[in-house]
Amino acid sequence: MNDKLSQPELTQQQKTPAGEQQRQPLSSIEKSIIEAQVIESLRTCFDPEIPVNIFELGLIYDVKVGDDGNVDVKMTLTSPHCPAAQSLPGEVEAKVKSVAGVTGAKIAVVWDPPWSPSLMSEAAKLELGFF
Repeated sequence: MNDKLSQPELTQQQKTPAGEQQRQPLSSIEKSIIEAQVIESLRTCFDPEIPVNIFELGLIYDVKVGDDGNVDVKMTLTSPHCPAAQSLPGEVEAKVKSVAGVTGAKIAVVWDPPWSPSLMSEAAKLELGFF
């Protein structure tokens, strides 16, 4: 009998006794890779009123990847009355969920600290003429 065929490959998913798939915890390297890919995905998301992506704008405060592949994003908006308040968090959630390895996404819109232009990257400030 061929041992390669009888031995299951080690993967992120292993069978439980009930035959269900169980994910193994992600390594710190895998979590770092997913976090970087999530950030790159968020760089394709724009506030409709400002021609700079939301990451460079400083609207993303935190991205955390859990051992199970769930991603928590803490973000804000330029103001509580931002016209994108209804659509932007949903767009962020969709972008996060589109990244390979992400098993779920939780987006929290926070107001503390409040957003200010000082949170923008140098590139965003240059793009918007803040220099």
